[in-house]
Amino acid sequence: MSPIPRRSLLKVAAVAGATTQFSWALGRDTARAAEARAAAAGEPVSVGWLEDDGLGAAPGSTFGVPWPQGVHAAGTAFALATADGAAVPVQTWPTAYWPDGTLKWTAHAVGAQVAGAERFSLVAGAPATPGRKVTVTQNQRRITVDTGVIKVVIGKDGNRLVESVTRGATRIATDGRLVLLRQGELDDGEHATAKWERFDGEIGGAKVEQDGPVRAVVRLDGKHRRGSRRWVPFTVRLYFYADAESFRMVHTIVYDGEQTPGRNKGDFIRGLGVRFTVPMRDEAYDRHIRIAGEGKGFLTEAVKGITGLRRDPGAAVRTAQVKGEKLPDPATWDQRVTTRLQYIPTWGDYTLAQLSADGFTLRKRTKPGHGWITAGGGGRANGFGYVGGVGGGLSFGLRDFWHKHPAQLDIRGAAGDEAEVTLWLWSPESQPMDLRFYHDGMGQDTFPQQLEGLNITYEDHEPGFGTPYGIARTSELMFWANGATPTADELVAQSEAVRTPPQLAAAPETLYRAGVFGGLFAPVDRSVPAKAKIEDQLDFLFTYYKDQVEQRRWYGFWDYGDFMHTYDEDRHQWRYDVGGYAWDNSELSPDLWLWYAYLRSGRADIFRFAEALTRHTGEVDVYHLGKWAGLGTRHGVQHYADSAKQQRISTAVYRRPYYYLTADERVGDLMHALVDSDETFLALDPLRKIRTEPYEPDRNALSIGFGTDWSGLAAAWLTEWERNGPKAAKAEARLRSTMETIAAQPNGFVQGSGLYDLDTGRFAVADTPVVSVSHLSSMFGLVEMCAEVIDLVDMPAFKEAWLDYCRYFNATRTEQAARYGSHFGSLLLFQGHSRQDAYAAAQLGDAGLAARAWDKFYNSDAFTAAMVWDKKPLEGPTVLEPGYENLRINSNETALFGLAAIQNLALVGDRMPS
Repeated sequence: MSPIPRRSLLKVAAVAGATTQFSWALGRDTARAAEARAAAAGEPVSVGWLEDDGLGAAPGSTFGVPWPQGVHAAGTAFALATADGAAVPVQTWPTAYWPDGTLKWTAHAVGAQVAGAERFSLVAGAPATPGRKVTVTQNQRRITVDTGVIKVVIGKDGNRLVESVTRGATRIATDGRLVLLRQGELDDGEHATAKWERFDGEIGGAKVEQDGPVRAVVRLDGKHRRGSRRWVPFTVRLYFYADAESFRMVHTIVYDGEQTPGRNKGDFIRGLGVRFTVPMRDEAYDRHIRIAGEGKGFLTEAVKGITGLRRDPGAAVRTAQVKGEKLPDPATWDQRVTTRLQYIPTWGDYTLAQLSADGFTLRKRTKPGHGWITAGGGGRANGFGYVGGVGGGLSFGLRDFWHKHPAQLDIRGAAGDEAEVTLWLWSPESQPMDLRFYHDGMGQDTFPQQLEGLNITYEDHEPGFGTPYGIARTSELMFWANGATPTADELVAQSEAVRTPPQLAAAPETLYRAGVFGGLFAPVDRSVPAKAKIEDQLDFLFTYYKDQVEQRRWYGFWDYGDFMHTYDEDRHQWRYDVGGYAWDNSELSPDLWLWYAYLRSGRADIFRFAEALTRHTGEVDVYHLGKWAGLGTRHGVQHYADSAKQQRISTAVYRRPYYYLTADERVGDLMHALVDSDETFLALDPLRKIRTEPYEPDRNALSIGFGTDWSGLAAAWLTEWERNGPKAAKAEARLRSTMETIAAQPNGFVQGSGLYDLDTGRFAVADTPVVSVSHLSSMFGLVEMCAEVIDLVDMPAFKEAWLDYCRYFNATRTEQAARYGSHFGSLLLFQGHSRQDAYAAAQLGDAGLAARAWDKFYNSDAFTAAMVWDKKPLEGPTVLEPGYENLRINSNETALFGLAAIQNLALVGDRMPS
């Protein structure tokens, strides 16, 4: 890796307390940059909990920290301590490097030893060693992980992912496995004839990704099998922390079945679950069921209850059973109860079904073949339960339980020798998973007809393209091996850890000072009224979308995390059923708006909202199998409905912040999978419907745009390079060669596109200058990618080409024509592009560009200075649920306003007009 020049010193100067005058001497004072790096090298980084509850009952936490270039060499060790100086065991690994080889991002894992502490200090130094390390051993058939409290045996083949979970000498759970129910025919009417088939998850490969001493990770890959058929690939990661009595599971499926529109036969998933067997050793009256309802609510029962009987066994006995404590010898009870214990029913089966976001039902029965008894119900269950006895048992939980309905928890056979626990990610009591395309095509068979349809419903339809084949979904689960029935307080803490996994995080000032993500954000600043007003508007927009998710019930297994694109003011409803106006699918980069909003504020609610969006858009809106693997789908009524399959949706630029903040391996997989996605241009021409010239994909002359296409490719290459991944050399070479050949074009970025050679990784340099500019080109991460690569790669020609594009997009037509020989045509999204004016202004020290940035921000085509930021109340009969609306808000303009506001404030905030 070669050294890189420091970026302009605007933000470094701000950190150092520089004056406004100095901040405009951009890039001139390298001594100041050196001082900032030197100071950072000796300063500890402060880390705290994202929420206020600390570690709680969770097994541990993993977090990311960025470092300025040149501060820490590769291989640097880090030590962690509490605010009062007590050493905390920590495990560290690099997640990104600067081009000079120094650390850019590091990940850190802490275990149960941090319980009770609120803030920590991270500094270079030797880490403390945990008293009880997590260790990993393996042989040809099994992997064994020992946290010091529990021991988990993991299979390398077969269908038992987790063979056993033991605590001391007690076996708490066995046979952890995956279950999938397939229904081959839908009951589309009043006559039910459908049959179910059960498939079991079969391991195809196992890998230890980390082996301690604080954190261990085991990855299992496979498919669900019944007989000779294998389908629905899965990836399961199991996470373990030192000194923990619990472990975490991250479960991913990729749908690879067939569902044909117009036919009721196909591969319909009826149930999707994770199942464990729990040995039941205690007497029936010492066995306990705990199932969480809403908030801190719980069903608290014994398999054989001795409360509420006609005869009283004694107050102490009743109290002990309710607490889950071992009961005294029945000989000490009232003998009218003791001699009649056989007449008290044992309740072996329990089911909690959450079939919508707003309602769950809970029921129980004694055993199969007998009727169910209603045990209760409510609104939104936490997705958590416990089964076991006073001698130990298993707690289990599914995150986002009601958010990603239909979900279900089952306990079966608790009255026998073994109970069976199933956490259903898709409830078998709901309707089958119907992913068929939602209409019959309506005569849109040819490209001209499809373009006509686009003009009325904004949906880019094409027969056969609205397929779910290859989309994915990730779920998170947790399991505790308890030595006894947990107390009420312990159960509440465990349930909360499932609902909101504790997350450590560095402060916005640390993220800002490190200079990551292109330096396009700065901490929230309300120091002057103009800035405070923009901050209020940003807060309003985030709150509006957070409230709309709840008001419009944007929940469900395949939907949760996304939001809608455009509002219908006549129906007072988002256009959920109108073509491309429905689900947003990352259109115009709302993912970046939300992550930049978090980076500058540190707000937990923004982090969680962006986290759900990242989990969704990286999985559901992108293909992971098949001929379109590596491409995402444009916005539509179904997340996969639109025929525009493009890099602009799958782009790694939307996943990078979450990965670096959390070191989440699944998101890392998603980004790594995109390194070779330039090959997808052979499979699908993104401009096939609007080309006027003949074009056949040629691997040595692929037409690839310099905007939405290249930005997606560049994001994957940059990420692989800075992560030092297995394809880092190839990724770096492709990033550099495409930068060089874009810069070499007669009109640089304004050229619009070029012919790309898959074998060399270069664009052919055109002979003739062309002006081909779209208002969409830079709105899907290109702004952010160019800021990052200019900062990392010393390539003046590329920088100049990008600065030219930034200078002239919002220029007058006369100015454009004078520079390029032709103006750019009819354009939109001037407010969104104001951040390019701001970037060029900051790089060049150009006050005129700074003034234009603010003029376009306040007075152009989106949320103008005159906009009314209000909430109009809504109630029946005009809407389904009461709430509020703002008719002016749509997701395109929201995302671009948010990004423009954040970046303009960071780059030219001291040049705001009064």
